[in-house]
Amino acid sequence: MRTPVTIIGAGLGGLTLARVLHVHGIPVSVHEAESSPSARTQGGMLDIHDYNGQLALEAAGLLDEFQAIVLEGRQAMRVLDRDGTVLFEEGDDGTGGRPEAQRSELRRILLDSLPAGTVRWGHKADGTRALGEGRHEVTFTDGTTVVTSLLIGADGAWSRVRPLLSTAVPEYVGTSFVETYLFDADTRHPVCAKAVGGGSLMAPSPGREIFAHRESGDTLHTYVALSKPHEWFAAIDFTDAAAATARIAQEFAGWAPELTALITDGDTAPVLRPHYALPAGLRWDRVPGVTLVGDAAHLAAPNGEGANLAMLDGAELGRALAAHPDDIEAALTEYEQAMFRRSAEVATFEGAELHRIDSENNTAQGLVAAFTQAKQAP
Repeated sequence: MRTPVTIIGAGLGGLTLARVLHVHGIPVSVHEAESSPSARTQGGMLDIHDYNGQLALEAAGLLDEFQAIVLEGRQAMRVLDRDGTVLFEEGDDGTGGRPEAQRSELRRILLDSLPAGTVRWGHKADGTRALGEGRHEVTFTDGTTVVTSLLIGADGAWSRVRPLLSTAVPEYVGTSFVETYLFDADTRHPVCAKAVGGGSLMAPSPGREIFAHRESGDTLHTYVALSKPHEWFAAIDFTDAAAATARIAQEFAGWAPELTALITDGDTAPVLRPHYALPAGLRWDRVPGVTLVGDAAHLAAPNGEGANLAMLDGAELGRALAAHPDDIEAALTEYEQAMFRRSAEVATFEGAELHRIDSENNTAQGLVAAFTQAKQAP
């Protein structure tokens, strides 16, 4: 008899795992803190890479469904200097390996691929404890519990499952995003829309950066990145949208107006998103009956790989469990060793430090040089 599988967290990693297990006929339940699929917005655009995220979707049998939600043209990209000069531009001819889709749509196709009742909404994990012989109990905030022979934490940065495996906790990395949206951009915000173009805009500078993406429905999504301590952001009253916007925009004094307007002309209140990370290369000793996927295992500051890695974690774990139906520990060992290597490589790749937001090398010219070098590489 196959071991029942319990997943905590219905993000992209947990749902990909659930789908791959379902494809292989392995029973699974997913417990999610949110009350429903529409309980909150699901973030912005994701570029799904052909070397990890798309491989996960292939394992899940969902490549056709994914192609149907790809937003054409969004792989286009431009790099601007702070004075508005376009230093680099690349169009989207549909052949790039990183097609873009809305995170909410990606989550929807994963949810739609699972049998009704697989996800148990409104179940927020409050704590976990080992019962011996690989069995674990999860307690939820409503007082209910579940006992499982195989527990997988797909519950993100502040995972309640991780303490079963590691004492590591996420730490603030010294940078944060401040996000806002501009709606009906081509008609209501034409200057910003022209600056962003059909895909994404990047305007980096040491200690600060403006990134904007054209999403679905003529919407621009602005991410303002700042290298500042917690205390600096704590001094800003984000409940006063106008004052908070003005304070963030002040950090970009002297920048081109089409860039600063991406901050000041937002149609939504600015939202602070601090960046946390687990220690790079985090590993743990094998503990029977439990493992982690995605941010629960290898949370890092935004680097374009997080969602893709989470999905590949889920797919690879699902395939390992299917390949070793009578030896769960062999499956978990195989999965973890590959996952440890994969996540460490992303966190420590050559050049990762060079283009950190707080680096003196975080300039438009430096970014263009890096793109040019990558294109010339064999």
